[in-house]
Amino acid sequence: MVAPMYGSPGGRLARALTRALALALVLALLVGLFLSGLTGALPAPGGRGVHYEPVPPASRSRSVLLDAKTGQLRLVEGRHPDAVAWANLTNAIHETGWAFLELRTSGNYNDSLQAYAAGVVEAAVSEQVRLTLLQLKGLEDSYEGSVAFPTGRFTIKPLGFLLLQISGDLGDLEPALNKTEARRTLGAGACSALVKLLPGHRDLLVAHNTWNSYQSMLRIIKKYWFQFHEGPQEDAPPAPGNRLVFSSYPGTIFSCDDFYILASGLVTLETTIGNRNPALWKYVQPKHCVLEWVRNIVANRLAVDGDSWADTFKRFNSGTYNNQWMIVDYKAFVPGGPSPGSRVLTILEQLPGMVVVADKTSELYQKTYWASYNIPSFETVFNTSGLQALVAQYGDWFSYDGSPRAQIFRRNQSLVRDLDSMIQLMRYNDFLHDPLSLCKECSPQPNGENAISARSDLNPANGSYPFPALRQRSHGGIDVKVTSMALAKAFRFLAASGPTWDQVPPFQWSASPFSGLLHMGQPDLWKFLPIEVWWD
Repeated sequence: MVAPMYGSPGGRLARALTRALALALVLALLVGLFLSGLTGALPAPGGRGVHYEPVPPASRSRSVLLDAKTGQLRLVEGRHPDAVAWANLTNAIHETGWAFLELRTSGNYNDSLQAYAAGVVEAAVSEQVRLTLLQLKGLEDSYEGSVAFPTGRFTIKPLGFLLLQISGDLGDLEPALNKTEARRTLGAGACSALVKLLPGHRDLLVAHNTWNSYQSMLRIIKKYWFQFHEGPQEDAPPAPGNRLVFSSYPGTIFSCDDFYILASGLVTLETTIGNRNPALWKYVQPKHCVLEWVRNIVANRLAVDGDSWADTFKRFNSGTYNNQWMIVDYKAFVPGGPSPGSRVLTILEQLPGMVVVADKTSELYQKTYWASYNIPSFETVFNTSGLQALVAQYGDWFSYDGSPRAQIFRRNQSLVRDLDSMIQLMRYNDFLHDPLSLCKECSPQPNGENAISARSDLNPANGSYPFPALRQRSHGGIDVKVTSMALAKAFRFLAASGPTWDQVPPFQWSASPFSGLLHMGQPDLWKFLPIEVWWD
């Protein structure tokens, strides 16, 4: 087989594959540095601004170079001008609650590895899927100290880094595959989100609050600067979403939360709606589907607006990690102007065998907000998902309009006037005093789950609760991310890490009922102020 010429479809794909592998190598080693404590740190060449930073955090940079003689990739310390990929990790988790990863790739390098992708001519979406899996392969190989660029087909270990990527999909794969001991907590929330149109339409704010186990609070804010193209054609343009910033975790190549700011002018985020209808699991099949985490990455990379994002994402629906996605297109938003009628806000909801999409711009301008809280908004999705049976059994707690968060958002959203008040709402939990946080069937009735940012750890262990989500758990809202039109254009946002402590005591491992749970690398006391994340 003849190696493709530089600039040919195969050559272009080879360069993209080389960059994907190189950035995965850097990312894998930096994850290792993060977990090992970052000893011998070097100054950071990149920039990151914070409101509060009492101690300079440790940073380290590494580059991947291409050896012109051997055609092999090698890792070097620091930032090298001829690097195929470069990354810097700043570990400030004990100062701010976050670590920060900046990763860039370059198209200016010798394309000596193009032969590895010879003859590979794929459609745009399938190419992006391959690049995503190749990045994961490089992460896995580098971590194990065995780097060899794949030739042709390659495999990824099912119990390695892949498990970190499919955590969301796995929650639905377990019941779909009839796992009898699937650990699903009835009623458990997984994130709150709010899209808020400010008075006079002067700005549009987007906010997300991740709900997760407190053992998951090792967090990294990541910046990826790719040089990928839309497809393998010689004249294919750069992918619209090559540059992105997102909240994430060690060892993952996507957000998981999910919250992204994209170079395409989009901000994408989701809250999980799940599936409680066993009859739908038959649509979860091993063929002709792509797991959600991959479709998420590909849609973010290729989309230019809400319609194209939805069209890409809904292809090959796996029926796993079933979410309500919000796609905000800042390109369509005109500060101070009237409703454009469409394109500003697109909503997508997925179930096994079903994806429903609608433009909700007019509703956003009419109500001035869109809130998301783990319950489907589309009636067809709600009815199909099995929630009607839970409403019949437990009442409005499971209904779209009557759930505690639905009522709190409806009551408090008008208080949002700027970024600071948006953070206050997204961190809100006054369950001891707020009547909307009461659980009438619980004893005691005030419940830390019934808030915008849950604190289930504050529920008494000896209480009486109608379903498991309302019990004492090491689970709750573990962050907040907020951006605006101006901030998003500069890939900036405000962020706070850790459980809320605005109206309740801060979470402290040593003083909590969960001090015996593994939480290696985490601060003991989670009491961090919001920071502004920015990049040079």
